[in-house]
Amino acid sequence: MATVGIPIIDLEPARMGGPEEVAKVAHEVYQAFKYVGFAYIKNHGVPLELIDEAFGWSSKFFALPQSDKQKAPHPAEGWYHRGYSGIGREKVVQMVFNKEGIAEKRKVPDVKESFELGNESDEYMRNIWIPEEVLPGFRAFFNQFYQTCSGVETLMLKLIAIGMGLEESFFLKYHQSRTNQCRLLHYPPVEEELLRGGKAERIAAHTDFGTMTILFQDEVGGLEVEDIREKGKFNPAPYVSGTAVVNIGDLLMRWSNDELKSTLHRVNAPPLVNKEDEGEIKGRITRPRYSIPYFISPDRDSLIKCLPNCHGPNRPKKYEAITSRDYIAMRMNATY
Repeated sequence: MATVGIPIIDLEPARMGGPEEVAKVAHEVYQAFKYVGFAYIKNHGVPLELIDEAFGWSSKFFALPQSDKQKAPHPAEGWYHRGYSGIGREKVVQMVFNKEGIAEKRKVPDVKESFELGNESDEYMRNIWIPEEVLPGFRAFFNQFYQTCSGVETLMLKLIAIGMGLEESFFLKYHQSRTNQCRLLHYPPVEEELLRGGKAERIAAHTDFGTMTILFQDEVGGLEVEDIREKGKFNPAPYVSGTAVVNIGDLLMRWSNDELKSTLHRVNAPPLVNKEDEGEIKGRITRPRYSIPYFISPDRDSLIKCLPNCHGPNRPKKYEAITSRDYIAMRMNATY
């Protein structure tokens, strides 16, 4: 176990083995998603050198002058999730949709900045890039990275289908357009006093919106996952060399009628360092943190409704059917 309750799953047998090996890994994935909602995966198919290069490009992007980053501005509409969002632009909320509730949550800002990109061939939501001359090679690299992560998506969707007793292609049929989102995140240093005093957050407790998320994180730490057995208790999910973190989102939970868990998680204060001013210690401050989540979502017109084997006379349906487009837009509009 890498941390409290979160297993490490080796995908190599599923990538290279026969039906028995695939079934065994599928069962491990299913168990992790049912009882934790999270897992670490290794031998996932994204080369370590490519991940390191992605973090290098991300660091270069966020180190650009603000005026350059703003040349790829996130649109005013929350659902159009592309381009750059500066610190304080986004505030993650958990199932709060009324204006008063959202306004109250926004009093405590999320101290982070982000850049969002998707499938380059997506006509509905085109990518918003900074000019090529500002950071040559940035666009080409992340288009390559996006496509590489798509291979992990294919494997994970097959495994969870098998683990749930479905045809291995079941979920793939709902993910043909690859309308996913790759997100670059930078959490700049923030003073401990602001965090402890409730005047700032890195990212508040939330669930993800889509089918599942593949997360690459740096060594700084800060990710925490709610303990399913003890509401309100968050356990660290630190960096584990050679792995990615994978968790399910709300739509897979709705498909499974809560059989699988879309678990709350947050980014809290990682280990702090002393803040010095002219050689004198002036409190403590967080270290900068970078992460790259790859959000997997169904095709926008996919109707997400309870699977036939997940409800019955003694197990009523908990959710109304909804399209992927409508659900994700509802969550994103509240966030922005």
